[in-house]
Amino acid sequence: MALDKAAGVSLATRRAEPGAAVARLLAALPDAERGAHALAAGTLWLVHRLDVGTSGVVLLARDEDAHRELVRAFAARRVAKTYLALAWGRPRPAAGSWTFPLGPDRRDRRRMLVDPAGRAAVTAYRVAGRAPGVSLVRLEPATGRTHQIRVHLAHAGHPVVGDDLYGGPRHRGVRDPALRRLLDPGHTLLHAWRLHLPPTAASPELIVTAPLPFDFAAALAALGLAPPAEP
Repeated sequence: MALDKAAGVSLATRRAEPGAAVARLLAALPDAERGAHALAAGTLWLVHRLDVGTSGVVLLARDEDAHRELVRAFAARRVAKTYLALAWGRPRPAAGSWTFPLGPDRRDRRRMLVDPAGRAAVTAYRVAGRAPGVSLVRLEPATGRTHQIRVHLAHAGHPVVGDDLYGGPRHRGVRDPALRRLLDPGHTLLHAWRLHLPPTAASPELIVTAPLPFDFAAALAALGLAPPAEP
């Protein structure tokens, strides 16, 4: 099962409450969809996670065998992940790859940072659109480190819009009040847009996309930017 996670829904999982993240995902669905999945809530397995402020595609498995196959595919880097981010500034060059290794920030447990002694992390990127002060960036992480995209963008000088942890409230410099509100959404404008899943014993090859949430789409429209076409 693929669900479109809203920003603000936490997928943190405690050992004492293994089903809590799935329950929160289902509770955040529209009423009609939530009712259709309610009976399956106790038999769904969370395959991977997104940051609490990140929206987009989340996979759930309907049984233990499917869960095992999909987790293996993610671990072996056979799942192609594509994110969209609205970032401050203009990354140069317009396409490339960031390979900054990452480790925990020992002064602030909430954060990760670029650390030469940290774990390898690779993020390919391409600028999909530009507007004054911001860029729409398409990102394909080859690894799945905590906060990887956010830290790589911030380290390159282009933090995600709305990411106060790594970028600060840069929207204050925007003169237009309406646009300033759109660029202060209360969460990161980072969206897990697409997953390309390989065939496994449990499922066929699939490409799953999640439409941009309203606030992300509204910010792009105000900036005169169009999201990439879905495959």
